Amino acid sequence: MTTPDPDGLLAEQLLRLTRRVHRIQKRHLEHRDLGITPAQSRLLRTLAHWGSPPRMADLAQRLEVVPRAVTTLVDGLEASGKVRRVPDPANRRVIRIELTEDGRGALRELRAARRSAAEEILAPLTDDQRAALGGLLDTLIDGAPVRGC
Repeated sequence: MTTPDPDGLLAEQLLRLTRRVHRIQKRHLEHRDLGITPAQSRLLRTLAHWGSPPRMADLAQRLEVVPRAVTTLVDGLEASGKVRRVPDPANRRVIRIELTEDGRGALRELRAARRSAAEEILAPLTDDQRAALGGLLDTLIDGAPVRGC
């Protein structure tokens, strides 16, 4: 008889929660009918946190994807009026990506969808449980020191 692997069980729980979060967020996004994929949503959020319009290569690096993937995402978002390509004032051969007013509006809708999805997901937890979960997640995200191998 084998003993359960507690770390393996925790990893499975985290994966199941991640899938549930994605499903619920997707449902909340579909209700808003934005026509934005999760990958496009991530690109818009990344753009919103950038000071000046970034280059496509910068976006690819920040998103940890190949440049071709960013091109495809930008093409779709540009076609729907959420972003635009603009020449770099210092080097006209360099293209930068900026949010449009429609893109900023879409971001507001995305944030509202994420907030309502989070409310649904966290509803079973008390305030104390939410605070404890937040602390634990911060520890995992920040990469706590690795225990002995």
